[in-house]
Amino acid sequence: MGLLSSSVSITCYKVDGTLEDPFMDTVEKKLKQNMIMEIDDDVSEKAIGWTSMENPYQPKFEGSSFCIGTYLVFALRIDQKSIPAKVLKKFYVLEMLKMLSETGRKYLNNTEKRMVKDRIYSTLLRRYPATPKIYDLIWNYEGSFLWFFSNQKSANEEFETLFSKTFQLSLIRLFPYTIADLNAGLSDSQREQLNKLSPTQFSE
Repeated sequence: MGLLSSSVSITCYKVDGTLEDPFMDTVEKKLKQNMIMEIDDDVSEKAIGWTSMENPYQPKFEGSSFCIGTYLVFALRIDQKSIPAKVLKKFYVLEMLKMLSETGRKYLNNTEKRMVKDRIYSTLLRRYPATPKIYDLIWNYEGSFLWFFSNQKSANEEFETLFSKTFQLSLIRLFPYTIADLNAGLSDSQREQLNKLSPTQFSE
């Protein structure tokens, strides 16, 4: 989901930790090291990495192009291939019939069937283009706050994992409990009371 979409979902985070100086050089280096890799001509089923917000299909992180004032703007891209079961079955059956015709046999054993299926699957993976999903993010590095434009569980988990791997920084997801814990200046007794709170169920 993009920043400029007609409707957006946003997850807010507090970024815990600091990067080594020079800050921008460190960010650029780490983004390049974890940039999305193309898998259209590969047997890989999935690729996850950083890309440019402005041009997500040709990512570049040169010359602080990802920096606007005190904000870093880039995106998470997840490429995934999904071969329909019926397509796999079609080519699998055709290949088995071809092998039986060439060998004059009536059956293939289980090992041969598995080898045929694996070979067909790998061939199709190379031929199938990956479907990209792109999620923008804005990082206020001076205020240590970050906005990730998704509320999808799988996308947020992939983002949190890659962010931690890339920058060796922790992300704290912000919602009423964590905001109170971080910003309300609670005493030890108040924090203990906060920990004992449970959600209130509202119903008509």
